[in-house]
Amino acid sequence: MPRLVDALNAEQSDYQFVMVPTSVPRRFRDFSEGRFDVAIFENPDWGWKDIPHQTVDMGLEDAEVYVARRVEGREQSYFDDLSDKRLALFSGYHYGFANFNTDQKYLSEHFNVTSTYSHDSNLLMVVRGRVDIAPVTRSYLIDFMAHNKDEAAQLMVSERVDQIYRQYALLRPNGSIDVPHFVRLMEKLRADGELAAIFQPLNIKVMPVTAAASGN
Repeated sequence: MPRLVDALNAEQSDYQFVMVPTSVPRRFRDFSEGRFDVAIFENPDWGWKDIPHQTVDMGLEDAEVYVARRVEGREQSYFDDLSDKRLALFSGYHYGFANFNTDQKYLSEHFNVTSTYSHDSNLLMVVRGRVDIAPVTRSYLIDFMAHNKDEAAQLMVSERVDQIYRQYALLRPNGSIDVPHFVRLMEKLRADGELAAIFQPLNIKVMPVTAAASGN
């Protein structure tokens, strides 16, 4: 996120992009109330249906994978069945294994879950044996493992993918920047190789974008 914000600001002088702190459940209200104009690394299917917004395909593809503690003899088949595992989830996230249902009551009835607001907390619970598996955004996991070598050595990452998804920017109607201007900025960063430099080290794929992919 910081590198993308820096790149957007370096590319032009008409807008000043800054990061605004929010949370997964609070971001909808903050966006609707105009606390920020652009929500990035989002997906329209993640609870935005009833909130007015305009969509820009960022052309970025990420994934959710499963992480368990590395134990001698444990193999990839450990990830085949989640029903008998203790799971650490990021509260409010849409997971494929749960049919993208974020309702805490549903999750608790169908799985053995602990919910937090931190990928770090979930990964550390795996390391400490407090839970069995944590689904984690692949790009976040790569960054975490690069900066936490001791913990990384204790983790086993699934070949199984929970979901693959495109990343979008959601713009507030009548906000400070409109869709055409944001699209042009993103295309300039793509053409200059900035997006590839920022995201490919995190195993986020930089994908082609068509004009029809962005709009209302």
